[in-house]
Amino acid sequence: MPVDERLKSPATDELFRAILQLESVDECYAFFEDICTVNEIKAMAQRLAVAQKLDAGEHYTDIATETGASTATISRVKRCLFYGADGYRLVLDRLKKGRSRG
Repeated sequence: MPVDERLKSPATDELFRAILQLESVDECYAFFEDICTVNEIKAMAQRLAVAQKLDAGEHYTDIATETGASTATISRVKRCLFYGADGYRLVLDRLKKGRSRG
């Protein structure tokens, strides 16, 4: 699916180029700690964990218990995972490949 055009801007392009410059998890921690609040980082990490669990076929109640995510968050992630811009799918598939190689 195409990316929502409302997201596109020179500033957003520059943000994503900046993220692509990061070379390690430690560099990501440093950058994201400076650019995001702790709660924003935790929310993004939670959404990724929810996507991984949905992709693995886990049930809402188990996901909510394990991640602390609300059912509304789980529903939103599920909608994005299956009907979104395929960003979750891209990352989940790459993470799986990385784990199988490493």
